This record gives sequence, C-alpha cells and structure tokens, in this order.
Amino acid sequence: MFRMLQGISSRRAILPSGVSKCIKNTIQESRRFFVLLILIIAASVIFALLPPLVLGKIVDSLADGKKMFFSMAVGYFFVVAISGLLDAVKESMITVFGQRVTHQIRSAMSEKLNRLPASYYIEQDPGVTTSRFVNDVDTVERLFSSGIISMAADVCKLVSILIVIFTKSIGLGLMLTGTTPFLFWMTRTFQKRMQKAQLESRIAVGRTSQQIPETMRNIRTIRILGQENYMMHRYGEAIDQGYRAQEKSNFYDAIYSPIVVSVSAFLIGIMMAASAQNGAIQQFFGMSAGTAAAVIAYVGNFFDPLENIGMEIQNIQSAVAGVGRINEFLRETEQKRSVLPRPERKEAVDLSGVCFRYKDSEPEIFHNFNLTVKEGESILLAGRTGAGKSTLVKLIAGLYQPNQGSVRVFGVSPDSIPEKEKRRWFGYVEQQFHLIPGTVGDQISLHDPQVSESEIEQSLCTVGLWGAVKMLPAGIHTPCTESLFSQGQFQLLSIARAIVLNPRLLLLDEITANLDSRTEEQVLDALKAASRNRTVISISHRLFEQLKDENTKILNI
Repeated sequence: MFRMLQGISSRRAILPSGVSKCIKNTIQESRRFFVLLILIIAASVIFALLPPLVLGKIVDSLADGKKMFFSMAVGYFFVVAISGLLDAVKESMITVFGQRVTHQIRSAMSEKLNRLPASYYIEQDPGVTTSRFVNDVDTVERLFSSGIISMAADVCKLVSILIVIFTKSIGLGLMLTGTTPFLFWMTRTFQKRMQKAQLESRIAVGRTSQQIPETMRNIRTIRILGQENYMMHRYGEAIDQGYRAQEKSNFYDAIYSPIVVSVSAFLIGIMMAASAQNGAIQQFFGMSAGTAAAVIAYVGNFFDPLENIGMEIQNIQSAVAGVGRINEFLRETEQKRSVLPRPERKEAVDLSGVCFRYKDSEPEIFHNFNLTVKEGESILLAGRTGAGKSTLVKLIAGLYQPNQGSVRVFGVSPDSIPEKEKRRWFGYVEQQFHLIPGTVGDQISLHDPQVSESEIEQSLCTVGLWGAVKMLPAGIHTPCTESLFSQGQFQLLSIARAIVLNPRLLLLDEITANLDSRTEEQVLDALKAASRNRTVISISHRLFEQLKDENTKILNI
C-alpha cells in the first residue's frame, strides 16, 4: 500500500520526504489498525459481489419451479446487511486513518515551530503558516479519506465486478470493458465543468456578499449623489452571475445521472436481445434468468465506483500542492542548538563589520557597521524613519543574522544562546503589548515553567503595577482580557514581562510612541526602576530626555 502511495506520480513522488515519513510513522504506530483496514477493504469488496450472486440463485430456483425457502431470503438479507456494514466500517476506518496521519503531520509541524529561529516568524506572514497548519494539512486527510485509499478500494471493486461479469457473460464483459474509457472520460469532463461552475458560483456569491457592506459603508455618499440605481445595478449583476453559474452546475448535475442510466439500460438491452438469439451469438451472450438478474445488478453497481474514481483523482491532484507546501515548511532552516555559553569579555554589545540587507535585491541597511556598548551604559539610537534603528535592535536580540560581520552580546553570538536562557540575558520591549491566552501572570511568564510567582510579583512591583493587580478578583491568576487594563498599564505589563528573569540587557523599541503625556510619565518612571544596574539600548528621543545620565549617550544611525 505504501509503495502505491509513493508511486502515484510518474515524474516524482507525490508525497515528499517529510510527509511520507509521517505516514510511515503512522503506519508503524498503528500497524494492527492498518492491517485491519486492508482486511476490511478486501472484505467489503468481496461482500459487495455476493448480493447479486445470491439474488441470481433465488431467481434461478423460482424459474425452475422450486419453492423459495425462508433461509434463502434470510441469506440474501444477511449478505446485503453485512455488505452495507462493511462499507460503513471501511469509510469510518479510512477517515480515522486520515485523521491519525494529519495528527502526526501537525505534531511534526508543531515540533518544527519550536526549532525555527526567530527570523522565520518575522519574515513569514502568520496567515501563510496558519494556512499550512489548517488548509494544507486538511488536504492530506482528504488524500486518504476520499483519495488514495478510497480509490484503491474502488478500483478493486471495479475490477472484481468486471471479472464476475466476464464469468457470467463474455459478451457483456467485453462491452463494459470497451465502454469504460468513454464513461470515465465523460465522468471526468462533467466533474471538471461542474467544479468550474461551482467555483464561478462561489466567486459570484462572494461579490454579492461584498456589495452589501460596501453599500452600507458608503450609504450617505450614495444617497447624497443619487447613485442608488447604480448600486442596485451592480448588485443585480452579481446576483445574475451567481444564478447563471449555479444553473450551469445544476444542468451538468441533472443530465449526468440520466446519461449513466441510459448507457446502463442500453448495454443491458443489447445483452438481453443478444441472449434471445440463436447460435453463436446466443452462446456468446446467453445466460439464465437468475444470471441475468445478477448481471443487471452488477451493471448498476459498476458506475458508482467509476464516478468515485474520477472524484478521487481530482482530490489527489488538489492535495499535491498542499503536501508540497507542508514539505517546504518542514525543510525550513532550524535554530542552532547549543549549550549555555560563558561570557568572554565585559562589553555588553559588540558589533564588528556588520553588513545587513533583508533581500539580495534590496540595498544594504548597514555596511561595515561597528558598535560597542559597555556593560551598564544607556544608549539611545537616533535617526530618520527607515534608517534601521529597529533592525539594529533585532540584530542585537538575535532575531536577524548579519550577512557579514559579527554580533556579540556579552561576548557570545545571540543565536548561540539557548532559547530557554535568552530571557536571562536580555529583555525586549516593543511598541505594542501582545496579549496571549491566559491569566495576568501568564502575560509575564509566557507559560515558562522557570518563572516563579514570586518573580512575577517582584517584576510587577518594579514597574508599579502590583497594586492594581492584587486588587483583581484572583490577583495574578485573573484571566487577562483586552479590557482589563489601560494602554499604559499594558505597556507596564510589557516591561514586567521583559525584566521578570532579571536580564542584564534591556532593549526598548519606541515603547512610549503611542502613549499620551500623562501615561508616558508612568511608563518612564517604571523604566527608570527597570533600568537600574542594566545595560539599556532604546529607540525614543523623549525617553532619552527623561532617562539620560552620565552613562547615557546618543548614537545617530
């Protein structure tokens, strides 16, 4: 089975190494379940062949004038019931297997997230990563639940029906074999046109839905300028487009089934007419009444798997792109793992010959840039917007890597500091506070088990927020929401988050830019307390005026 999964594509494997490894792990961990799934598929195919055979024997017995015994009816009911039950179990087990595979893939992707460097999160759009976890992984589940495994089961069912029909009527078997390519081509053509029409319908529905809020936002302008008729015309066009697309989809759906039924009836009619002939034709197509009843049932069941195979091929094709995107994610360069380094010298920050640009096609932001900050100094980064002040802070924090040169924090490269230790080396405060799910204490600890409640309380006292927090219903265990604190208090919470593990270096990125003057004073007072006995690198002119002392200096970039 797994070799079949890898051999679907003739040019390259449909399942890249990362995804196929997850599938191998799933099969190994659920070996008994996978074997049982194969057995259930085989049993469902076999039992699907039995009801027409039993029905044929019953019809032949009645045609010979024999009485129909109750056991024969019970037997027919039994094989039909078992066939339906096995089919239901098969579909459920395929779905469960697909869910186990997607669970394995999402687990591997989640572990990958923990190994990615900070630059990945900065450079990547969060929506792209989310889409890979949700939409692309869902395509893998469809790859199994309504793709490869289901297609294998339907192919087996189709081949089995053809074999049985050949044993009953060579002529009908040849006729079905000859018409199968045409029927498959017709099925795929109808499916593609229906999918195109449904896509057009969804686009039209989206445009129609967009018209309503657009009209409501501009209702005053529309009324003042008297453009009601124009908006009605646009809305009507969108509705008409959706109606036409839906009508097209309904048309293909409506005529497909009658065509299949007509082809089936035509083949059965030819078979019956040929069976009534004499000589070689009768021998070629001839069959008993019971056999005719069984064959009619088989022909009716022949078109269902044929239609399913068309849809399953379509699902496999649509899943290929999603699987490729998952594999791209799993191949992302990971964070270097290292042991906690020891500081080699006293300089808190040392940049030597640093060159940096975001993309090869873009100009350099820094060229042969040098900076030395001694331990205990306060540095203000000044310069025009876009000069690279925030980029420099991110280089020092290890969020970006220089294209050339070296960055050292207390004598070591920031990217060599283990993730669990970075908060003890430096704290980083941004312009806006980023709320995470959890309590007030969780906002500071970030669910880090190495942060104790006493350290949380101490950091809140340092920034002057402990009085407000302890008045909450559950103190630091109170669930935190956007309405719980003011903007200034959230910024104080951000400072408490940065200093909770007593880092030696504090990085401040325009943290007072969005605050009014009164709130800014509270934040600056908190920063004065938080900056004691620490090296501080900040981006804010107003902050410099408030915090400058004999150790503070301005660096123009």
